[in-house]
Amino acid sequence: MDPGTQYWFFQIGYHPEQKKIAIIELDKNHDRLQTASLYQVTPEGTTGEKVSGKVTEWGKHFRYNYAEFDFSEVTETGIYFIKYGEHTTNTFPISEQVYETAWHPTLDVFFPVQMDHMKVNEAYRTWHGRPFMDDALQAPLEQEHFDGYRMGSSTDTKFEPYEHIPGLDVGGWFDAGDYDIQTGTHCLTITDLVASWEEFGLERDQTHINQENRYVDIHRPDGQIDILQQIEHGTLNLVAQINSIGHAVRGMIVPNLHQYHHLGDASTETDNLPYNPNLQPFESDGVSSGNMDDRWVFSERSPYLDYSTAGALAAASRALKDYNPSLSAECLELAKKLWQKNENMPAPEPSSGYFARFLKLSEMNTSMQLYVTTKETKYAQAFDSKIWNAMDETLDRTIDIALHAAPHMDAEFNNKLKIYVQKYTSEIDQLEKDNPYGVPMFRRPGWGGNHGIIDFAIANYRAHKLFPDLVDKEHVFKGLHYIFGRHPHSNLSFVSGVGTKSKKVAYGSNRADFSFIAGGVVPGILLMGPDYPENKENWPFFWGENEYIVDIGASYIFLVNAADELLKE
Repeated sequence: MDPGTQYWFFQIGYHPEQKKIAIIELDKNHDRLQTASLYQVTPEGTTGEKVSGKVTEWGKHFRYNYAEFDFSEVTETGIYFIKYGEHTTNTFPISEQVYETAWHPTLDVFFPVQMDHMKVNEAYRTWHGRPFMDDALQAPLEQEHFDGYRMGSSTDTKFEPYEHIPGLDVGGWFDAGDYDIQTGTHCLTITDLVASWEEFGLERDQTHINQENRYVDIHRPDGQIDILQQIEHGTLNLVAQINSIGHAVRGMIVPNLHQYHHLGDASTETDNLPYNPNLQPFESDGVSSGNMDDRWVFSERSPYLDYSTAGALAAASRALKDYNPSLSAECLELAKKLWQKNENMPAPEPSSGYFARFLKLSEMNTSMQLYVTTKETKYAQAFDSKIWNAMDETLDRTIDIALHAAPHMDAEFNNKLKIYVQKYTSEIDQLEKDNPYGVPMFRRPGWGGNHGIIDFAIANYRAHKLFPDLVDKEHVFKGLHYIFGRHPHSNLSFVSGVGTKSKKVAYGSNRADFSFIAGGVVPGILLMGPDYPENKENWPFFWGENEYIVDIGASYIFLVNAADELLKE
């Protein structure tokens, strides 16, 4: 291999009809070669040069120089590899099927493994037993906890500190590589799963899920549509929060740091018996115990969580209408109540910053979701009254909400939206100049940018569907190009188990084994000052680079199916 040379291409391969551009990363002192070649591997195992092409200079980005090798002219189905000088890549396919199965491990394996309050089995392996059947205790006041959890001067519930709150031992997913439930993440996950169901009708059935018996069996069909079962599972926990407490909560997490460090079977993190203050530590009456190891509910109420939850429930009510009619009706009823309570509250003091912005986004998204579900004019009016000012401030995230709403709005709305999409295209064009990948990198300090890149590509998909003359579908594919290997630092697919070479050491619940969960998507690259992109392959414990989160998995499922749909048009 030439010193200081790396090759970045698409680890899952390419569809015959899409552009095929590999990126060559060069040390700033390395002289660029003039040509590169694409070789085909025959069924007999021999190789032959398919095409030799010019290597064009892209320019400098951070500490490296970049060049491109375009082999889009090759459309024949087969197995290929690229050669540049003495450097040869691993093989990859060109096939019409490359996207069809790329999302399967995420829905088939990753999401089932993350299911809380269920025993999860896979063939001869048990991923975990039924965890947290002792959920949950009211968190104490004035508590600064780990992982960003805190309680102030009021519980905002009828429960006293350390009092058991019944009814919370149902549904939900482990937020990430640890074993807490985070409501905000759940809301994003449910909303994206619903979008995938409504947009693409994913009727895949590969998982046995039994809510009554709290049992999951991976790779065992049960005659039910998996994505609807997952939407139901996440929704059950949100509904339980509102029914038990009266509103959505920040989340539930273990009280002790030594529990938080726990890896392995999640069902052994507590004794699964509700805490009884009348018993001594390690004493049990068979139905409760004196061990205060139950997860705590951080229950302070916030408009952001109320709106986020209402939006997720409004979306879930549509998806579950035929699958679980009673839960669907309950979701919509609770969503309306949460929206009404917050809509009639006095307006909060003007504020800015991270959480203030997310409050605005969640409020707009909820109004939109409720309108799509009910077609009631008041929700459309509430959405319309805020979305334009929000997009005037920034198109980041707001443009996607508007594009999501557009198919359900009138011509006047869409004509006005087109002006903002025209402005948005200039931001897309700028990214083409900013980096050789054409995507928004390094926008969240301390956390890799993969989720933002996926969301960017999803917004481009919605924009292309509405205004194909303004946004080219290649801007959708670039998000997946990045996720599947065309990114700085390495050529690995950031989706474990997907692609010829993928992320095999990650921050999942099995990170102590330096292993992975198939279908999990990691955050990706961090930029180390001043100009070094990093994603550690030999140390999974850097959560900002390597931790799986459920909401990025849901976004990823949508994006893969969006790309597949565009290429089949």
